[in-house]
Amino acid sequence: QWQVVESGGGRVQPGGSLELSCEVFGVTLAPYAIAWFRQAPGKGREKVICIKPSGEAVVFMDSLKGRIKVSRDNARNTASLQMTDLEPEDTATYYCATDAMVRNCPPTALYDFWGPGTEVTVSS
Repeated sequence: QWQVVESGGGRVQPGGSLELSCEVFGVTLAPYAIAWFRQAPGKGREKVICIKPSGEAVVFMDSLKGRIKVSRDNARNTASLQMTDLEPEDTATYYCATDAMVRNCPPTALYDFWGPGTEVTVSS
């Protein structure tokens, strides 16, 4: 059974930066896509960004383009989400998920393993 664990959330002031980490246990992560999602209070879950097995990133949220960067370290079975110039609207629980099939960034419903999430609060 794969296990996904996020870390790095916290409280940050508007304009600040934060780096979230995702660690996956029980599998060698290299062949699989990894994606980050977020869910703001009272709203549905949104797909933020995906990183393909090749390392190529696909950004899904226009409001975050230019402010986020994703990377992966296959040797450590980890992925990171770097966010800059954070806004109060970025307040959400951020989730990492992996696909259990070897393919590029599938639709949300096809991600098989999810972490419990890490909370990010952007507030002064």
